[in-house]
Amino acid sequence: MRVAGIDCSARSTRIVVCDADSGEILRRARAVHPAPADPGALPVELEADPESWLLSLGEAASGGLLEDVDAIGVAAQAHGMVPLDGNGELVRPALLQQDCRDEEAAAELLAELGGPAAWARELGTVPAAGWPIAKLRWLAANEPAAADRVEQVLCPHDWINWQLTGRPRRCTTDRGDASGTGYWSPVTGTYRADLLELALGHETVVPHVLGPAEAAGRTPDGLLVSAGTGEPMATALGLGLRPGDAVATLAGGGAVFAVHDAVPAVPAAPAGVPTPGKRTPGEPGAPGDVTVLADAMGQHLVLAETRTAALTLLSTAALLGTDLPGLAALAERSEPGACGLVMRPAAEPDEAGGPCGAAGGDLLCDTGALSGMRPDNMRPEHVARAAVEGVLCGLADALDGIRASGVEVRRVVLLGAAARWPLVRATAPGLFAAPVLVPAGDAADYAARGAARQAAWALHGPRTAAPAWQPPEEAARPAIELRRRGGRADADATVVRDQWTRSAVA
Repeated sequence: MRVAGIDCSARSTRIVVCDADSGEILRRARAVHPAPADPGALPVELEADPESWLLSLGEAASGGLLEDVDAIGVAAQAHGMVPLDGNGELVRPALLQQDCRDEEAAAELLAELGGPAAWARELGTVPAAGWPIAKLRWLAANEPAAADRVEQVLCPHDWINWQLTGRPRRCTTDRGDASGTGYWSPVTGTYRADLLELALGHETVVPHVLGPAEAAGRTPDGLLVSAGTGEPMATALGLGLRPGDAVATLAGGGAVFAVHDAVPAVPAAPAGVPTPGKRTPGEPGAPGDVTVLADAMGQHLVLAETRTAALTLLSTAALLGTDLPGLAALAERSEPGACGLVMRPAAEPDEAGGPCGAAGGDLLCDTGALSGMRPDNMRPEHVARAAVEGVLCGLADALDGIRASGVEVRRVVLLGAAARWPLVRATAPGLFAAPVLVPAGDAADYAARGAARQAAWALHGPRTAAPAWQPPEEAARPAIELRRRGGRADADATVVRDQWTRSAVA
């Protein structure tokens, strides 16, 4: 038997077809979401017509890609919000996680219930800017006529499943995506209708939450459609993560997440809600705050975002007049600790509203810092090295936050294009205080592979265990990493982390 996994990300749809027993990827395809017809529309990463997701899915599936497939699973960007009216029609374009116009709304909601600690006590997690509950409050405040028409709220993968199964009367979701809404508790496994009404101002219909191996239905052609899930949960499933494993990703803003078999006791601080001005770790909304979600296997996903990774590397490369490979080559010419330079990256700016701190209602975003500057170290190679080390130290801080919540981390799977840089592979194990695996193949396939694994599980039925697919193979280790193992690597990591810690105090 063969199964397909669909990953609808912010910019494109990716499909992999896998052997249902082994998980081997047999064929793959990808298509970019079509651009909005309105030239004044916001970027598709912030706001999107869900029909564009179906169009890219159809393009990726063309040419017989799904022939001989028995079941499909769908993963999609987490924390998106698709508002529907009583007839199932779209009220307005979907609001997606990267649209941070809802930052003030998120802060208001936290305060109205009594602060982060109250949310952690009531819900088991603390919602953040970008979550559906904050987007509903923003909608009620800024587009009240649209908010009044909302009678059902779906996440992106819920909406795609609903379309694939013929728009049945009952919509469905899964534990993973439901836990990222801000009105479903990963602790009790139930909706909090009172919190949803607090945000939107009136009651609305929510999708039925399926178990990990349950099916959402079938397509008109008879293909089984599994429950689906959000991208982080699908990635964990595709990588075969177990308790003790963590993922650190250098793609996008950067994040760390780990699977845990119980609800950890995390600090009651939200992962992403801003406070005015510059924020430091431990303050509400600081990068690295830990949040608890449900995963796609009946366990929990503990996550911390850094919001700094890819943008820092791209911006530094542009500053130095090079590209990412050029940045990697420059950084290799420096030494551990970048000759005393420390770069503390800034969180990503508000793409929806223009430059950070601009007039017109935009909130201030975090600013970074380059410290330790001297006449002898202001050279391109040291700046490049400081950028790489700063991104890795941010991920290491996030890992420390996950460990502080009681989650054991014995191994880290490192994802993203920069994960294959020899310098990153040599430096990461010491900074993360754990062995690091860089999987072979395209890291972008793993969310789709996780959706396919869930589809295979649904084929076998909810009374069975998840199929034991082969774990990903490790990419070849570069010679530089082999040379730096042991005491030298530990000493290098100590230099970098000591500088990083001192720069925070300063």
